[in-house]
Amino acid sequence: MSQLSQLRPQRTCCTYRIALGPRTATIRAIIPQAILIMPSKLLNYLFFITLFVFTSISFVFAQNTPVPQAPIIGAKSYLLIDGNTGAELASLKPDERLAPASLTKLMTAYAVFRALDEGQIALDDLVTVSEKAWRTQGSRMFIEVGSRVSVEQLLLGMIVQSGNDASVALAEHTAGTESVFAQVMNQYAAQLGMTASNFKNTTGLPDADHYSTARDMAILAKAIIKEFPQYYDWYSVKSFKYNDIEQDNRNALLWRDESVDGMKTGRTDEAGFCLVSSAERDGMRVISVVLGTASAKSRTDGSQALLNFGFRFFETRLLYRAGEEVASARIWKAQKETTPLGLPDDLYVTIPRGSFDKVDSVLNMPATLIGPVAEGQPLADLSVSLNGNELINMPLRALEPNPDGSFWQRTRDGVKLWFD
Repeated sequence: MSQLSQLRPQRTCCTYRIALGPRTATIRAIIPQAILIMPSKLLNYLFFITLFVFTSISFVFAQNTPVPQAPIIGAKSYLLIDGNTGAELASLKPDERLAPASLTKLMTAYAVFRALDEGQIALDDLVTVSEKAWRTQGSRMFIEVGSRVSVEQLLLGMIVQSGNDASVALAEHTAGTESVFAQVMNQYAAQLGMTASNFKNTTGLPDADHYSTARDMAILAKAIIKEFPQYYDWYSVKSFKYNDIEQDNRNALLWRDESVDGMKTGRTDEAGFCLVSSAERDGMRVISVVLGTASAKSRTDGSQALLNFGFRFFETRLLYRAGEEVASARIWKAQKETTPLGLPDDLYVTIPRGSFDKVDSVLNMPATLIGPVAEGQPLADLSVSLNGNELINMPLRALEPNPDGSFWQRTRDGVKLWFD
């Protein structure tokens, strides 16, 4: 039986320039999909013509759109990323390990969201408040020992009011004890790729072995927004009242900038004033992490400056939608001559504002692909670059299966391949 995809040793990989997303730039030379099933010699000839045309045109655009240096803010560390692509837009010591203070509660929330998603707990579960949770120092929701509080109320108390007591109560309900829950936090952190973080508690109260980085916090914020949109709205709630005590969200950007919809503040003597903020304008999301400023005002002003910088000088474009046919591949000895290729997820690119016409999309495909083909099987590589600098490289996958052809199809294609 034939392999799923075979490449004859004497054949080489062919490269084709393809349409770039739903809004193709006019300078781009595009090879129609029909050409992809032509004989390889003709394809190579057309490729070199295309390459010559593209090189001639792109010579005019030798420079990227200029981007100034990021604003100077009084922080020990910061990172600004695009919320869709994760592209780094600005940074200062983003991998320096620092005390995260109450930003820790983002990880606490993520672990609770996972437990909710997996059916281990429910929003309407009533949690009996332990003495340990009630006695927890720092910012509080003011739950009372022995009272029964719903998981949803505790989440709002932790997210909006930054309640340390709520954090401990959630941990005990989810994992039995706070220390066991901290182990779960670290396991999820490892899964997310937060390689420079270690959590000893759910609150961010000082501990010598409790630390994170701006980069890890950005990874975590992006994961919460993407994985749990049904809960993310709570990060934009401006105030929450429990036990007749109403407390405002400490994220002052929620009042200052209507595009800001999260996420979390933090402050201890060791950590200074910290803020993870997220905003969306015209379909572009930007996430800022600011650690170790001297005051609440400086963390707010610094975060606002970074967000404005990201939106002003960068843009995010959708190139291809999930499941959209990007190209088609000629499959020999299969039931159908061609198989559509695409991506399992939407593909975005983050670039300097105004430089989309300089983005190039290239498909690298083996000269010979032999069936059968399974749905989801990688068959080609898609490379996206800006002025020759590669931004993205990922496989294009078969959007549908293409089984073995009949005896006649296999025989006919075998003869054609022999003489080609």
